[in-house]
Amino acid sequence: MTRTHDMGDGVNSLTTSAFDLPDHLSPKADPTLIAGDEQHFAAIAESLEQAIADLSDRLDAKRKAPGGIGREALDRDMEIHRLTARLRALRRFGLDLCLGHIVSADDPEPVYIGRLGLADSAGRRLLLDWRSPAAEPFFAATHANPMGLASRRRYRWTRGRISDYWDEVFTADGLEGHAALDDQSAFIASLGGNRSARMRDVLGTIQADQDAIIRAGSRGALVVDGGPGTGKTVVALHRTAHLLYSDPRLGHRRGGVLFVGPHQPYLAYVADVLPSLGEEGVQTCTLRDLVAEGATAAIETDPNVALLKSSANLVKAIESAVRFYEEPPTKGMTVTTDWSDIWLSADDWAEAFEALEPGTPHNEAREQILEELLAILMDKHDDDDVSPDLLRMSLLRDTELIRTLNRAWPLLEATDLVGDLWSVPAYLRKCAPWLSPDDVRKLQREDAQAWTVSDLPLLDAARQRLGDPEASRRKRRYNASAAAERERMSHVIHDLLEADDDGEGVVTMLHGQDLQDSLIDETALPGTAPDLLAGPFAHIVVDEAQELTDAEWQMLLLRCPSRSFTIVGDRAQARHGFAESWRERLERVGFDRIDLASLSTNYRTPEEVMAEAEPVIRAVLPDANVPTSIRSSGVPVVHGSVSDPGSVLDTWLAAHADGTACVIGDPTFRATPRVRSLPPDLAKGLEFDLVVLIDPEAFGKGIEGAVDRYVAMTRATRQLVILTSS
Repeated sequence: MTRTHDMGDGVNSLTTSAFDLPDHLSPKADPTLIAGDEQHFAAIAESLEQAIADLSDRLDAKRKAPGGIGREALDRDMEIHRLTARLRALRRFGLDLCLGHIVSADDPEPVYIGRLGLADSAGRRLLLDWRSPAAEPFFAATHANPMGLASRRRYRWTRGRISDYWDEVFTADGLEGHAALDDQSAFIASLGGNRSARMRDVLGTIQADQDAIIRAGSRGALVVDGGPGTGKTVVALHRTAHLLYSDPRLGHRRGGVLFVGPHQPYLAYVADVLPSLGEEGVQTCTLRDLVAEGATAAIETDPNVALLKSSANLVKAIESAVRFYEEPPTKGMTVTTDWSDIWLSADDWAEAFEALEPGTPHNEAREQILEELLAILMDKHDDDDVSPDLLRMSLLRDTELIRTLNRAWPLLEATDLVGDLWSVPAYLRKCAPWLSPDDVRKLQREDAQAWTVSDLPLLDAARQRLGDPEASRRKRRYNASAAAERERMSHVIHDLLEADDDGEGVVTMLHGQDLQDSLIDETALPGTAPDLLAGPFAHIVVDEAQELTDAEWQMLLLRCPSRSFTIVGDRAQARHGFAESWRERLERVGFDRIDLASLSTNYRTPEEVMAEAEPVIRAVLPDANVPTSIRSSGVPVVHGSVSDPGSVLDTWLAAHADGTACVIGDPTFRATPRVRSLPPDLAKGLEFDLVVLIDPEAFGKGIEGAVDRYVAMTRATRQLVILTSS
């Protein structure tokens, strides 16, 4: 029965009730329990309608306003982005912006917690943003530490209506608030819900141990270590949204936040989470996405070669590889102009090379060197009657000068530089002298640019160190266009001044060079689109971080000079082993401030599945952080024959109208809308109601095989079926 009507912008205006409780929960519909909520939801509905109308008007006005240039244009674009994100969130959620409410032991008036903050026209707070410090007890209060609460209520929303709610009472006085007490908390009830192709919305059921990590500060590196089902990904995503809200040092103007996931199926799975939390400006990617060659890079087939390339030392060898091309000429030369010859000595070349601004990429530095050489030559020219512009143009026409510069400081491509390491043994030995002759031989290959995933950190380091080889050419084109625009504007100003009869008034201000420069339309000049993943970022969040090699960590450290990271992972799920501690690994790759947090409660995987999975990982990693499951599904693990996976799935689909399943380990199985088909390495980070493993012993031997089996088994939230060929 419909009790709301649509207001045209995705918000349902409250007419009778926001509650749509099923018959078996009719006691919870008692007006003494929900009348206060009904009244508050009516106020929220009215405020939402007004807020959406106001935001729409402001957005329209901002879009119609003049764009401006420079900082003014950037500020306008940022405000449009902010208003658009806010409007989209309000339209998307409507009343279910509200997660629940808390009642203080000192104040009987409920405080309602929302995805976003919301106030009415009089300024009365209707919803408190979940990220604010005052909202922390909603997530963090426990019976051992109630944080001043008398009670807490959490809602379950279904299609914009409340289909259930749960009350928790922390004091005897809390009972006087007409609480509906259950034998099951909102969180435990939510764990049994059906899975879908996208990650479930769990904001309203964040637990105290997770919330403490979400709200931790951003300085240094915070490692969140936890086994399967402990909510690591939940923590990583919600922490991202919380940091952007609470820490002004991480705002978009300061670099923003980069979120790095393990693979594309994972990014698709979590794609809705950050927008649902009001954050749409976070850049998300995999490590492959950071390098253009990542899309087609193959897996390194030789494990010995992959191990050599995983070293941070080899990445650092890129510096030596570039320095090889940055040697000033050791002999002087004569530079010819239209008026005289000028001697350019070896010391002059060295002076120009040493005058570079620190940190300038190689290819962009070439333009600085050329400018320094021109300045040295112009200082040596003793004819004061020659204009600087004419002398400069004459010097640039000396082809031998340009040719010598090109030899001493050539423009370089990252792919050529790294390719030469794999095809010119002498070059590799010079850049990485610690490598043995056998290591150098192993790294050589017939097709130098047949890129693998192991090459990506080196390509990335080379591209960061070199910069864009087209940058200097673009800069010259930009300067030429700007000069032509200045020339055109000077003619316009000259004509205006000529038409000014008395030579006084505002028109005379056009004589000023600053004003003339401000009249140039810089947006019309040639440029290039920025690389949104190049950084620097103010903070980086890495999920499934146990898989990163030392070399891959360098890719991320290059993009975050502050070393402000959230690092989420599980040593027991590292496919290639993780013998060190987190601190040892991270200090070795370059982190200096490291804090550790641990999650040990498995909220996802039933006891029945964990009992089967734990021995698999303990066999190879006796000290694995295996979490403790807090629930039982009542469904035992099923073992069967691999010859009949279809009947298992057909039976399950017939019995379950909702939910998702996944077949792991059979590349020939064709996926359907409700049944995924994945290899074990791409199942990491995902979850399904039913998991069917096909010949798990075929996943491999040793640590890698055991980890793949352990990860695949613990994707199941309800039932695990293991099918073997024997």
